[in-house]
Amino acid sequence: MSETLRAAEIVRVSLGARSYDIVVGHGALSMLGARLAPMLKQPRVFVLTDETVSNLHMGALEAVLKPVGIRTHVLSLVPGERSKSFSNLEHILDWLLSTGADRSDVLVAFGGGVIGDIAGLAASLMKRGMGFVQVPTTLLSQVDSSVGGKTAVNTPRGKNMIGVFYQPRLVIADTALLASLPARELRAGYAEVLKYGLINDPAFFDWLEGNGADVLALKPDAIQHAVATSCRAKAAIVAEDETEGGVRALLNLGHTFGHAVEAANEYRPDVLHGEAVALGMVLAFRYGAAEGITAPDVAAKVARVIGASGLPVELAHMPGGPYEASQLADLMQQDKKARGGRVPLILARGIGQSYIHPDADLASVAAFLAGELEKA
Repeated sequence: MSETLRAAEIVRVSLGARSYDIVVGHGALSMLGARLAPMLKQPRVFVLTDETVSNLHMGALEAVLKPVGIRTHVLSLVPGERSKSFSNLEHILDWLLSTGADRSDVLVAFGGGVIGDIAGLAASLMKRGMGFVQVPTTLLSQVDSSVGGKTAVNTPRGKNMIGVFYQPRLVIADTALLASLPARELRAGYAEVLKYGLINDPAFFDWLEGNGADVLALKPDAIQHAVATSCRAKAAIVAEDETEGGVRALLNLGHTFGHAVEAANEYRPDVLHGEAVALGMVLAFRYGAAEGITAPDVAAKVARVIGASGLPVELAHMPGGPYEASQLADLMQQDKKARGGRVPLILARGIGQSYIHPDADLASVAAFLAGELEKA
């Protein structure tokens, strides 16, 4: 069997009556019609996408739905993080209502993490909950944001501050769709792949160190293995802790630092989410080294492997700067679990040995960040 015809992998997210499948593979989009049809009371779906994805892939999506008689109603947003806003949430809900959608319909999120996040939140609110399906088109959304039910919009006070947990009914992760991504977007998604190795799978991190170039080149075996392994890792954590009361917080490795950088940069496109997370993971390991938690050579290796993929590893060189340590620390204080000048961070005793550090002192974090900024 040729690489491009290898069988799709099915990853199950086990949540009792709300369990669902993640279908991973080259050409997995072809399975969407057959998977959707049993969910529908009427032969129609509502598709939320962005203008870029619509231009590239909407024809392919409609082509797999037409043979099973499913009609589409489509709304396209402007691409980018700034579309994840209250005003667009209202726009989506008004569109659904004006086109006659009801709770028995399904909203398909066809795009990257921005589309998936705001579509899921809209679906949760629409007449107190309509079904939704994720068809992620970026590497970042295939391995992270499409799985696990986190939905949200951003506010000027921080990223993902307003949202709910609301699980999709299906995820279709077609790795063939990734071929249209710019190299920078692909690298940004790869940051989340690296994250799973750093959390609790050192063997996967070692595999990525040796095979990362093949993943980024979208060689079918390599990219399918990377996406399926990442989805299995996230599915296991979500099944254990759906609403982030405990172990699911490990998935935030790099995110507290990264979200602060994104917010300080006002979510401008010169810093992508995955780029911020990549830097955030490096900072988490370096902060751990500064605090005597992580061996310095381990922190150095993490920075080297992440940097080898073309992702940023130096705060002082990030676009959108110069940043201020005090501002970044203040933004971290707005973390949903921050209390009294202390913030939970995901740190690591080693590669694959991440843990929840519940009360990092923001004053020490600010001093650490000031040192990182002085590297300029």
